[in-house]
Amino acid sequence: MKLRAGPLLTLGLMLLGTPVTTTAEAQEEVRRIGILWGGAQSAGVFQEFREALRELGWRDGENVVVEHRIAEGRYERLAPMARELVDLRVRVILTVQSPSTIAAKQATSTIPIVMVGNGDPVRYGLVTNLARPEANVTGLSFLVNEVGVKLLELLKEAVPRAERVAVFVNPTNPGAAPFLEALQGVAPQLRVTIRPVEVTRPDDFDRVFAALARERVDAMHLAPEGLIGSQRRRILDFAATQRLPVAGVGSAFVESGALLSYSPHVPTIWRRAAWYVDKLLKGRKPGDLPVEQPAKFEFVVNLKTAKDLGLAIPQSVLIRADRVIQ
Repeated sequence: MKLRAGPLLTLGLMLLGTPVTTTAEAQEEVRRIGILWGGAQSAGVFQEFREALRELGWRDGENVVVEHRIAEGRYERLAPMARELVDLRVRVILTVQSPSTIAAKQATSTIPIVMVGNGDPVRYGLVTNLARPEANVTGLSFLVNEVGVKLLELLKEAVPRAERVAVFVNPTNPGAAPFLEALQGVAPQLRVTIRPVEVTRPDDFDRVFAALARERVDAMHLAPEGLIGSQRRRILDFAATQRLPVAGVGSAFVESGALLSYSPHVPTIWRRAAWYVDKLLKGRKPGDLPVEQPAKFEFVVNLKTAKDLGLAIPQSVLIRADRVIQ
């Protein structure tokens, strides 16, 4: 029987010729983003990142899914965690601090990587240059050494009597040695002696606390580092018992009881990280997105802590603070 091309048949042929979107195909439209945390996860900064993504059209749990892998300062976990993210076929990996970026780069040469909180990415071999990073890594450099020096200068201004400063670093972090070198380079002109304190695992802290309690140190300076950040509460509790002022990188330290902090403005950094992720999800190549350095910094002072320590912060320091915690 010869079929006549009536309206129903025409509609049927049109439907047959139209690709049908299956449930599986719809799920493929959901992009996976991996975040590899070297230290502890920060809910506050992640919220900034998520809100910035939403403003760019990416809704967590709808058209993107974020996979977190959190090392808590145990860097031996980073390599297997990075491989897990690669096996999940994430579209972009966001790495927090240099050890995470190094682990991700070793795990993949094809998945785009956006770094946040890194030291010198050229020195660590992560990019060839900042303007055209090439390969699969781009993002934001943290100016770690410069920030550390500025923090030491502010600490000395705030506490003029501080002559011997304990500087906490993790020697397994590739940024530890250049960070210490930078601080030791300015120490003589500040009339400060640097006392390096090396920690590589959470178990090390009780040992170094006992050693510092026996010595005479006047203040503590904390490197911006995943392990150290994950032990923030223990460090500040020890400092309180010893009545030691603490300087840390990032306002979270001051909000938890440190005397002062100086760092790139963290919310701005994470919102900019969302911009990079957006570009990469839309098809841009990492090598075409220059590595950026921070332009906005934040200096925060905790006057409550100063009062508890019996310190009078000079007015010349306070007037330069972006925020003062009463």
